[in-house]
Amino acid sequence: MPTRPFREAVVTLLATLATLACAWAIAPGSGSAVLAVVLCVSLSRSHLDRDRRGRIEAAIALPLVGMGAVAIGALLQQMPWVGAALFVAGMFVSIWLRRFGPMATRIGSLIGLPFVALLVTPYFPPARDGLLPHAVAPIVVGLLALAWVSAAHALAVCVGFMRAAARKSVPIRAPTSPSSMRPVASTRMAIQMALALAVSFVVGFIFFNERWAWIVLTAFIVAAGNRGRLDVAYISVLRVLGTAAGTVIALGLAGRMGSDPNLHIVLILVAVFFGVWLRPIGYGWWAMFVTLAIALLQDLLQEATSPILFLRLEEILIGAAIAVASASFVLPVSSNGVLRRRMADALSALSQALDPATQDRSPDAFVAAIGEIEQLAPTFKAVRLVSRRFRAVQPADWIECLVGSCEPALAVMAMDTPPDSARQAVGVARKALREPAEIAGALRGLREELVRGAATWSRSSSSSV
Repeated sequence: MPTRPFREAVVTLLATLATLACAWAIAPGSGSAVLAVVLCVSLSRSHLDRDRRGRIEAAIALPLVGMGAVAIGALLQQMPWVGAALFVAGMFVSIWLRRFGPMATRIGSLIGLPFVALLVTPYFPPARDGLLPHAVAPIVVGLLALAWVSAAHALAVCVGFMRAAARKSVPIRAPTSPSSMRPVASTRMAIQMALALAVSFVVGFIFFNERWAWIVLTAFIVAAGNRGRLDVAYISVLRVLGTAAGTVIALGLAGRMGSDPNLHIVLILVAVFFGVWLRPIGYGWWAMFVTLAIALLQDLLQEATSPILFLRLEEILIGAAIAVASASFVLPVSSNGVLRRRMADALSALSQALDPATQDRSPDAFVAAIGEIEQLAPTFKAVRLVSRRFRAVQPADWIECLVGSCEPALAVMAMDTPPDSARQAVGVARKALREPAEIAGALRGLREELVRGAATWSRSSSSSV
């Protein structure tokens, strides 16, 4: 298992502990505690603290996000339908911002996650013994989260526990050509999320009274990170199983820990740590530990009992079904189309890196594009597992072939003059993307040419030495 996720989890936990201590000192209460935890996790994942521009933008966005979360939380308590409408609008904006580039995407994530905290503690009650007025506390908590996350990462880099983020001249995400899809994918996903949340609120308010939050929370968890219909269906299964497992564990712990708040807090932090650590392995682990942390928090606040925990399974299934239906029938995005678009970006970046006339033949754009493709691998591997016998075209094979070409491609890029055969093979592969039946063969031919070119480069390097 890679050590980087573990180190990230350790640093995030330390920043969370420091932020929690400060937040509890200035604004005691569940609201500030939940906001502190969610913002620390959000900042660690968004990496906004890793550069000066990101820190400035986070310093501007966090106070606004904190105040908005408190305001909408109060409306959800006092005027539920108005609060729900503003909640849906906020989540729509957080996804719609993706169309404006990587930085806007990270800010959108920062906007979105604190809203999820409202589903855990829908209203942040004013602190009786706090040092700050209730309206000011969210601003200070947000800035404390940014300060402690930045300090924790800087200290980890300073002592050698983590490596500094590489400064690249290319965007974090591989550059893409303008999409021909109308509306564009990010707008479609924002509409799908907004509709799923709206339906979840309506179903929850009408049929589940005080237990509506888990339907909305599950709909959000399943629809977040939407990469097409297949991806939503696959992720929904993982997240439902993970959330159900977290609920079952919480049921097993309920009533056995007594009322000791210290034990609850320790277990909550442990759950957050394992959730951050294991999230790169699979969404199911993240869902399980986040659900466990939420259940423990609600038990600590005496807002959950064993019967209510058991009923969550029903609410989880309803929320997941709503999210899958929204992604499948409302302006659906084809997962195959998403994959082929990302493959086109990767091949375009590879073509430029192999062109001798290109001044900057950096492999960064190609490597970033391959990373985007690898994100889709689990979904298509699961599809291949259940459809291999009756489906000839398997996109999982395309992914494995193109990802397997990355290492020899980097070697060929290092050549002063890449072979013409490799550049021609890239052109053939780009044309084959229009015909799914031809993609696998074209990618295999590309990989063979790249392997051959890499071997030639290796022999010439050895002879020159």
